[in-house]
Amino acid sequence: MTDIGRAGMDAEGGLEAAALVVETHEAEVEAREAGGDTDKTTGDGAGGALARRRRKEAALAYVLLLPALVLFGVFSFYPFFRNFKLMLYETPPVPGLPARYVGLHQIVPTITSTEFTQSLVTTVIFVVLVVPISLILGLALAVAAHRKLKGIGIYRMIFSSTVVSSVAVASVVFGTLLNPVVGLLPWLGINPTPPALESTTWALPSVALITIWQFLGLSFIIMSAGLQSVPDELLEAARIDGAGAWTRFWRMTVPLLSPTIFFGFVVSTIYAFQAFGAIDILIGNSNAVRLHTNVLIYNIVNTLQVSNNPGAAAIMATVLFLIMLGLTVLQMRLLERRVNYGR
Repeated sequence: MTDIGRAGMDAEGGLEAAALVVETHEAEVEAREAGGDTDKTTGDGAGGALARRRRKEAALAYVLLLPALVLFGVFSFYPFFRNFKLMLYETPPVPGLPARYVGLHQIVPTITSTEFTQSLVTTVIFVVLVVPISLILGLALAVAAHRKLKGIGIYRMIFSSTVVSSVAVASVVFGTLLNPVVGLLPWLGINPTPPALESTTWALPSVALITIWQFLGLSFIIMSAGLQSVPDELLEAARIDGAGAWTRFWRMTVPLLSPTIFFGFVVSTIYAFQAFGAIDILIGNSNAVRLHTNVLIYNIVNTLQVSNNPGAAAIMATVLFLIMLGLTVLQMRLLERRVNYGR
Protein backbone atom coordinates (compact mmCIF):
# COMPACT_ATOMS: atom_id res chain seq x y z
CA MET A 1 0.00 0.00 0.00
CA THR A 2 1.33 3.37 -0.96
CA ASP A 3 1.99 6.12 1.52
CA ILE A 4 -0.92 8.13 0.14
CA GLY A 5 -3.39 5.28 0.79
CA ARG A 6 -2.06 4.73 4.25
CA ALA A 7 -2.46 8.46 5.07
CA GLY A 8 -6.05 8.40 3.83
CA MET A 9 -6.92 5.50 6.04
CA ASP A 10 -5.39 7.24 9.05
CA ALA A 11 -7.42 10.37 8.30
CA GLU A 12 -10.66 8.40 8.07
CA GLY A 13 -9.90 6.66 11.42
CA GLY A 14 -9.21 10.01 13.06
CA LEU A 15 -12.50 11.42 11.81
CA GLU A 16 -14.42 8.43 13.16
CA ALA A 17 -12.69 8.73 16.55
CA ALA A 18 -13.50 12.45 16.71
CA ALA A 19 -17.13 11.76 15.79
CA LEU A 20 -17.29 9.11 18.51
CA VAL A 21 -15.91 11.55 21.12
CA VAL A 22 -18.44 14.21 20.10
CA GLU A 23 -21.33 11.77 20.31
CA THR A 24 -20.15 10.55 23.71
CA HIS A 25 -19.90 14.13 25.02
CA GLU A 26 -23.39 15.00 23.75
CA ALA A 27 -24.78 11.88 25.41
CA GLU A 28 -23.18 12.84 28.69
CA VAL A 29 -24.59 16.37 28.49
CA GLU A 30 -28.08 15.05 27.77
CA ALA A 31 -27.78 12.61 30.64
CA ARG A 32 -26.72 15.37 33.03
CA GLU A 33 -29.59 17.60 31.90
CA ALA A 34 -32.05 14.77 32.28
CA GLY A 35 -30.66 13.99 35.72
CA GLY A 36 -30.88 17.67 36.69
CA ASP A 37 -34.49 17.84 35.65
CA THR A 38 -35.20 14.69 37.60
CA ASP A 39 -33.49 16.06 40.72
CA LYS A 40 -35.39 19.34 40.37
CA THR A 41 -38.66 17.48 40.01
CA THR A 42 -37.80 15.33 43.00
CA GLY A 43 -36.82 18.41 45.03
CA ASP A 44 -40.04 20.19 44.11
CA GLY A 45 -42.00 17.13 45.13
CA ALA A 46 -40.22 16.87 48.51
CA GLY A 47 -40.62 20.60 49.18
CA GLY A 48 -44.30 20.47 48.31
CA ALA A 49 -44.84 17.50 50.62
CA LEU A 50 -43.05 19.30 53.45
CA ALA A 51 -45.14 22.45 52.90
CA ARG A 52 -48.36 20.42 52.94
CA ARG A 53 -47.27 18.69 56.15
CA ARG A 54 -46.55 22.01 57.81
CA ARG A 55 -49.94 23.36 56.78
CA LYS A 56 -51.64 20.32 58.23
CA GLU A 57 -49.73 20.64 61.51
CA ALA A 58 -50.55 24.36 61.72
CA ALA A 59 -54.23 23.64 61.07
CA LEU A 60 -54.22 20.96 63.80
CA ALA A 61 -52.55 23.38 66.23
CA TYR A 62 -55.19 26.05 65.60
CA VAL A 63 -57.97 23.49 66.03
CA LEU A 64 -56.52 22.44 69.40
CA LEU A 65 -56.10 26.07 70.46
CA LEU A 66 -59.59 27.07 69.39
CA PRO A 67 -61.42 26.11 72.64
CA ALA A 68 -58.92 28.06 74.76
CA LEU A 69 -59.06 31.04 72.40
CA VAL A 70 -62.86 31.05 72.59
CA LEU A 71 -62.81 30.98 76.40
CA PHE A 72 -60.20 33.73 76.58
CA GLY A 73 -62.09 35.78 74.03
CA VAL A 74 -65.44 35.51 75.81
CA PHE A 75 -64.30 35.82 79.43
CA SER A 76 -61.10 37.90 79.16
CA PHE A 77 -60.63 39.83 75.94
CA TYR A 78 -64.23 40.90 75.41
CA PRO A 79 -64.74 42.24 78.98
CA PHE A 80 -61.36 43.95 78.82
CA PHE A 81 -62.13 45.87 75.63
CA ARG A 82 -65.71 46.55 76.74
CA ASN A 83 -64.29 48.45 79.73
CA PHE A 84 -63.08 51.16 77.39
CA LYS A 85 -66.61 51.61 76.10
CA LEU A 86 -68.29 51.57 79.51
CA MET A 87 -65.95 54.22 80.91
CA LEU A 88 -67.30 56.71 78.35
CA TYR A 89 -70.88 56.51 79.67
CA GLU A 90 -72.33 57.88 82.91
CA THR A 91 -74.96 55.95 84.79
CA PRO A 92 -78.15 58.04 85.33
CA PRO A 93 -79.25 58.68 88.92
CA VAL A 94 -82.70 57.25 88.17
CA PRO A 95 -82.79 53.52 87.39
CA GLY A 96 -84.23 52.57 84.06
CA LEU A 97 -82.92 55.54 82.10
CA PRO A 98 -80.28 54.96 79.40
CA ALA A 99 -76.64 55.74 80.14
CA ARG A 100 -75.48 59.14 78.96
CA TYR A 101 -72.35 59.54 76.84
CA VAL A 102 -69.90 61.86 78.61
CA GLY A 103 -66.62 60.86 76.95
CA LEU A 104 -63.56 61.23 79.18
CA HIS A 105 -65.10 63.80 81.52
CA GLN A 106 -65.86 61.40 84.39
CA ILE A 107 -62.37 59.90 84.55
CA VAL A 108 -60.76 62.67 86.62
CA PRO A 109 -63.62 62.95 89.17
CA THR A 110 -63.57 59.20 89.66
CA ILE A 111 -59.83 58.75 90.23
CA THR A 112 -59.60 61.84 92.45
CA SER A 113 -62.52 60.89 94.69
CA THR A 114 -61.86 60.18 98.35
CA GLU A 115 -63.22 56.65 98.10
CA PHE A 116 -60.87 55.75 95.26
CA THR A 117 -57.75 57.25 96.86
CA GLN A 118 -58.47 55.54 100.19
CA SER A 119 -58.98 52.19 98.49
CA LEU A 120 -55.74 52.68 96.56
CA VAL A 121 -53.79 53.39 99.77
CA THR A 122 -55.39 50.37 101.43
CA THR A 123 -54.42 48.21 98.46
CA VAL A 124 -50.78 49.31 98.64
CA ILE A 125 -50.62 48.52 102.37
CA PHE A 126 -52.27 45.15 101.74
CA VAL A 127 -49.76 44.26 99.00
CA VAL A 128 -46.81 45.31 101.19
CA LEU A 129 -48.08 43.02 103.95
CA VAL A 130 -48.78 40.01 101.74
CA VAL A 131 -45.95 39.82 99.19
CA PRO A 132 -42.73 39.84 101.29
CA ILE A 133 -44.08 37.62 104.07
CA SER A 134 -45.50 35.02 101.69
CA LEU A 135 -42.23 34.81 99.74
CA ILE A 136 -40.02 34.62 102.84
CA LEU A 137 -42.18 31.94 104.46
CA GLY A 138 -42.40 29.98 101.22
CA LEU A 139 -38.61 30.05 100.85
CA ALA A 140 -38.10 29.04 104.49
CA LEU A 141 -40.48 26.07 104.14
CA ALA A 142 -38.86 25.06 100.85
CA VAL A 143 -35.38 25.06 102.41
CA ALA A 144 -36.67 23.08 105.39
CA ALA A 145 -38.31 20.50 103.10
CA HIS A 146 -35.29 20.27 100.78
CA ARG A 147 -33.71 17.48 102.77
CA LYS A 148 -33.28 13.78 102.26
CA LEU A 149 -35.17 12.62 105.32
CA LYS A 150 -37.57 9.77 105.80
CA GLY A 151 -41.17 10.92 105.45
CA ILE A 152 -40.24 14.39 104.15
CA GLY A 153 -42.74 13.92 101.30
CA ILE A 154 -45.59 14.10 103.83
CA TYR A 155 -44.39 17.51 105.02
CA ARG A 156 -44.06 18.70 101.43
CA MET A 157 -47.65 17.68 100.79
CA ILE A 158 -48.80 19.51 103.91
CA PHE A 159 -46.87 22.67 103.04
CA SER A 160 -48.28 22.78 99.51
CA SER A 161 -51.86 21.86 100.46
CA THR A 162 -53.00 25.47 100.84
CA VAL A 163 -52.75 25.98 97.08
CA VAL A 164 -55.85 23.81 96.54
CA SER A 165 -57.95 25.40 99.29
CA SER A 166 -60.66 27.81 98.24
CA VAL A 167 -60.90 31.31 99.61
CA ALA A 168 -64.25 30.45 101.20
CA VAL A 169 -62.78 27.54 103.17
CA ALA A 170 -59.77 29.60 104.26
CA SER A 171 -62.02 32.49 105.34
CA VAL A 172 -64.30 30.23 107.38
CA VAL A 173 -61.34 28.51 109.08
CA PHE A 174 -59.60 31.77 110.03
CA GLY A 175 -62.90 33.40 110.91
CA THR A 176 -63.43 30.62 113.42
CA LEU A 177 -59.89 30.92 114.78
CA LEU A 178 -60.30 34.69 115.21
CA ASN A 179 -63.75 34.41 116.76
CA PRO A 180 -63.80 36.35 120.05
CA VAL A 181 -65.86 33.65 121.81
CA VAL A 182 -64.88 30.19 120.51
CA GLY A 183 -61.72 31.04 118.57
CA LEU A 184 -58.04 30.39 119.17
CA LEU A 185 -57.25 33.81 120.57
CA PRO A 186 -59.48 33.49 123.68
CA TRP A 187 -58.03 30.02 124.29
CA LEU A 188 -54.55 31.60 124.26
CA GLY A 189 -55.72 34.29 126.66
CA ILE A 190 -55.73 37.02 124.00
CA ASN A 191 -58.92 39.07 124.01
CA PRO A 192 -58.52 42.12 121.78
CA THR A 193 -61.18 44.77 122.13
CA PRO A 194 -62.76 45.19 119.67
CA PRO A 195 -62.19 41.77 118.03
CA ALA A 196 -59.55 41.53 115.34
CA LEU A 197 -62.00 41.42 112.42
CA GLU A 198 -63.89 44.41 113.81
CA SER A 199 -60.89 46.58 114.62
CA THR A 200 -59.74 49.42 112.40
CA THR A 201 -56.15 48.48 113.33
CA TRP A 202 -56.18 44.69 112.98
CA ALA A 203 -58.85 44.00 110.36
CA LEU A 204 -56.57 44.53 107.36
CA PRO A 205 -53.62 42.55 108.85
CA SER A 206 -56.03 39.73 109.71
CA VAL A 207 -57.30 39.54 106.14
CA ALA A 208 -53.72 39.78 104.88
CA LEU A 209 -52.84 36.80 107.11
CA ILE A 210 -55.53 34.73 105.38
CA THR A 211 -54.20 35.73 101.95
CA ILE A 212 -50.63 34.88 103.00
CA TRP A 213 -51.72 31.46 104.21
CA GLN A 214 -53.59 30.77 100.98
CA PHE A 215 -50.69 31.85 98.75
CA LEU A 216 -48.12 30.05 100.89
CA GLY A 217 -48.65 26.73 99.11
CA LEU A 218 -47.91 28.19 95.68
CA SER A 219 -44.92 30.10 97.06
CA PHE A 220 -43.57 26.86 98.56
CA ILE A 221 -43.99 25.00 95.24
CA ILE A 222 -42.23 27.76 93.29
CA MET A 223 -39.30 27.91 95.70
CA SER A 224 -39.02 24.12 95.90
CA ALA A 225 -38.84 23.92 92.12
CA GLY A 226 -36.05 26.50 92.15
CA LEU A 227 -34.11 24.61 94.83
CA GLN A 228 -34.19 21.46 92.69
CA SER A 229 -32.05 23.27 90.10
CA VAL A 230 -29.36 24.36 92.58
CA PRO A 231 -26.35 22.03 92.13
CA ASP A 232 -25.67 20.07 95.30
CA GLU A 233 -22.01 19.77 94.27
CA LEU A 234 -21.47 23.52 94.74
CA LEU A 235 -23.02 23.51 98.20
CA GLU A 236 -21.01 20.44 99.18
CA ALA A 237 -17.80 22.05 97.93
CA ALA A 238 -18.55 25.20 99.93
CA ARG A 239 -19.23 23.11 103.03
CA ILE A 240 -15.90 21.31 102.63
CA ASP A 241 -14.16 24.68 102.26
CA GLY A 242 -15.56 25.68 105.66
CA ALA A 243 -18.60 27.79 104.73
CA GLY A 244 -21.33 27.70 107.32
CA ALA A 245 -25.02 26.98 106.70
CA TRP A 246 -26.00 30.66 106.64
CA THR A 247 -23.08 31.58 104.36
CA ARG A 248 -23.98 28.82 101.91
CA PHE A 249 -27.61 29.92 101.91
CA TRP A 250 -27.01 33.67 101.56
CA ARG A 251 -23.95 33.60 99.30
CA MET A 252 -24.81 30.67 97.04
CA THR A 253 -28.42 29.49 97.31
CA VAL A 254 -30.09 32.89 97.17
CA PRO A 255 -28.13 34.16 94.11
CA LEU A 256 -28.84 30.92 92.25
CA LEU A 257 -32.51 31.23 93.25
CA SER A 258 -32.79 34.83 92.06
CA PRO A 259 -34.76 33.95 88.88
CA THR A 260 -37.21 31.92 90.96
CA ILE A 261 -37.55 34.63 93.60
CA PHE A 262 -38.11 37.21 90.88
CA PHE A 263 -40.85 35.10 89.31
CA GLY A 264 -42.50 34.54 92.69
CA PHE A 265 -42.37 38.26 93.43
CA VAL A 266 -44.17 39.13 90.19
CA VAL A 267 -46.81 36.42 90.65
CA SER A 268 -47.46 37.25 94.32
CA THR A 269 -47.83 40.96 93.51
CA ILE A 270 -50.48 40.24 90.89
CA TYR A 271 -52.20 37.82 93.27
CA ALA A 272 -52.27 40.35 96.11
CA PHE A 273 -53.76 43.07 93.91
CA GLN A 274 -56.60 40.72 92.92
CA ALA A 275 -57.43 39.31 96.37
CA PHE A 276 -60.77 40.33 97.86
CA GLY A 277 -62.69 37.11 98.68
CA ALA A 278 -61.74 37.03 102.36
CA ILE A 279 -62.72 40.68 102.76
CA ASP A 280 -66.11 40.04 101.21
CA ILE A 281 -66.79 37.00 103.41
CA LEU A 282 -65.41 38.18 106.77
CA ILE A 283 -65.78 41.97 106.61
CA GLY A 284 -68.60 42.65 104.17
CA ASN A 285 -69.57 45.69 102.18
CA SER A 286 -71.08 47.59 105.10
CA ASN A 287 -67.86 47.56 107.17
CA ALA A 288 -65.17 47.56 104.48
CA VAL A 289 -64.73 51.34 104.32
CA ARG A 290 -65.03 51.84 108.09
CA LEU A 291 -62.43 49.17 108.85
CA HIS A 292 -60.05 50.36 106.09
CA THR A 293 -60.23 47.05 104.22
CA ASN A 294 -61.84 48.39 101.04
CA VAL A 295 -59.08 47.37 98.64
CA LEU A 296 -59.30 48.55 95.05
CA ILE A 297 -60.63 45.32 93.55
CA TYR A 298 -63.34 45.13 96.22
CA ASN A 299 -64.21 48.78 95.61
CA ILE A 300 -64.66 47.98 91.91
CA VAL A 301 -67.02 45.10 92.70
CA ASN A 302 -69.09 47.23 95.09
CA THR A 303 -69.25 50.13 92.63
CA LEU A 304 -70.59 47.80 89.96
CA GLN A 305 -72.96 45.63 92.01
CA VAL A 306 -74.03 47.82 94.92
CA SER A 307 -73.81 51.34 93.50
CA ASN A 308 -74.79 50.13 89.99
CA ASN A 309 -72.27 52.42 88.30
CA PRO A 310 -70.60 50.48 85.46
CA GLY A 311 -68.86 53.59 84.12
CA ALA A 312 -66.97 54.35 87.33
CA ALA A 313 -66.24 50.66 87.88
CA ALA A 314 -64.77 50.42 84.37
CA ILE A 315 -62.54 53.43 85.03
CA MET A 316 -61.23 51.94 88.28
CA ALA A 317 -60.71 48.55 86.62
CA THR A 318 -58.69 50.20 83.85
CA VAL A 319 -56.61 52.08 86.41
CA LEU A 320 -55.97 48.83 88.30
CA PHE A 321 -54.86 47.19 85.05
CA LEU A 322 -52.49 50.06 84.30
CA ILE A 323 -51.07 49.92 87.83
CA MET A 324 -50.39 46.18 87.59
CA LEU A 325 -48.94 46.58 84.10
CA GLY A 326 -46.69 49.42 85.25
CA LEU A 327 -45.49 47.48 88.30
CA THR A 328 -44.76 44.40 86.20
CA VAL A 329 -42.77 46.41 83.66
CA LEU A 330 -40.93 48.19 86.49
CA GLN A 331 -40.07 44.88 88.10
CA MET A 332 -38.84 43.52 84.78
CA ARG A 333 -36.72 46.62 84.16
CA LEU A 334 -35.20 47.13 87.60
CA LEU A 335 -35.30 43.89 89.56
CA GLU A 336 -34.35 41.62 86.68
CA ARG A 337 -30.98 43.37 86.45
CA ARG A 338 -30.09 41.78 89.77
CA VAL A 339 -31.18 38.34 88.63
CA ASN A 340 -28.43 35.81 87.92
CA TYR A 341 -29.49 33.33 85.23
CA GLY A 342 -26.13 31.57 85.16
CA ARG A 343 -25.82 28.05 86.48
